[in-house]
Amino acid sequence: MTEATPAQIVGAVLFAVALVHTFSAKFFEKLAHRHPAHSGVLHMLGEVEIVFGFWAMVLVAFIAIVGGPHRALEYLDSRNFTEPMFVFVIMVVAASRPILRFAQGSVALASRAMPMPRPMATYFVALSLVPLLGSFITEPAAMTLAALLLRDRYYATGMLSTRLKYATIGVLFVNVSIGGTLTPYAAPPVLMVAGKWDWDLWFMLTHFGWRSALAVVVNALGVTLLFARELRNLKLAGDEKVEGVPLPLMLVHLACLVGVVLGAHHPVVFVGLFLFFMGIASAYPRWQDRLILREGLLVAFFLAGLVVLGGYQQWWLQPLLSSMSPTAVYYGATALTAITDNAALTYLGSLVGGLTDEFKYALVAGAVTGGGLTVIANAPNPAGYSILKSRFEDEEISALGLLASAAVPTLVAIAAFRLI
Repeated sequence: MTEATPAQIVGAVLFAVALVHTFSAKFFEKLAHRHPAHSGVLHMLGEVEIVFGFWAMVLVAFIAIVGGPHRALEYLDSRNFTEPMFVFVIMVVAASRPILRFAQGSVALASRAMPMPRPMATYFVALSLVPLLGSFITEPAAMTLAALLLRDRYYATGMLSTRLKYATIGVLFVNVSIGGTLTPYAAPPVLMVAGKWDWDLWFMLTHFGWRSALAVVVNALGVTLLFARELRNLKLAGDEKVEGVPLPLMLVHLACLVGVVLGAHHPVVFVGLFLFFMGIASAYPRWQDRLILREGLLVAFFLAGLVVLGGYQQWWLQPLLSSMSPTAVYYGATALTAITDNAALTYLGSLVGGLTDEFKYALVAGAVTGGGLTVIANAPNPAGYSILKSRFEDEEISALGLLASAAVPTLVAIAAFRLI
């Protein structure tokens, strides 16, 4: 391991502080109730989406004080913020009423083919088919659609037990993380290495895709059957007759979604399409719900903070990865993903020369396997967290509760990638 600079050490310390802060967000919410005079600041610090952005600002301030404002600006200019911008745009577009109506119709159609009661069938499809669609519409879009469907159809009933709420989000996060590996462009940890390692569509399908699909179905079916008694007699929310969306408007929204997905790596494209989308949404408010701009911005702030803080972790992560065997790197990547973004892990691994094919597979498979363990493990997770947290007690999702609920689905993914 190379000798770290003071800035790298401070960056690593602040990253660790941010991680601890993520797990203790509820503590700040309790402080806000005890000290109403400072509740505004304490509520802000209790927002998980704020955490990494806040500590990233502290890091930038440190760099500016020690090295001067120009050094801080140079560092920020060296970071790539395309992913936070894209996640914000895709969240807002995918959560629009026309897109949701289309997704609900597709899920309902697939549910009718399932040999189980409708509430169970819809639940199963939302946790299996939608995450697998992430391989084509990107993981953030799949997460947004699945989380909104689950929130509006199940969480909104107010009848779900706490155990089922956590089991659902645990399976959702794991399935989205592994469900995007059928193609080489939809999952961020795959995208970071696919071009450099010449992983094409056939390679992804034969090495990752079928294993991912198997694990996704097993996870979704397992949680559906485990809570069958609770789900079977549940009266779904949103079953009342709702006003339809005109087909031309739905097609325009779908075209915007497809355009954003195709232009995912080009901010000038997807931001331009987003501005066009905003114009359409403003022109036809009758067929729109409230756009989730606030939620999208919070998630983007979270991811941008991860980008800023993550830039100072390479000095210890890369040597650690390069010193491992393929088996060790698989389990090491699974564990490290819980405390770092999985795309950052695979990117750092791609910088190491002379890697064997077995090592490359183990690194990416481990990174996607552990992508559901924490909020920060996979880029789409903050989007799902932001959408679903209002349905949990105190509007907070326990980090330890998420970790526990994602453990079994993660073990299923480990079995799919390592034992089959």
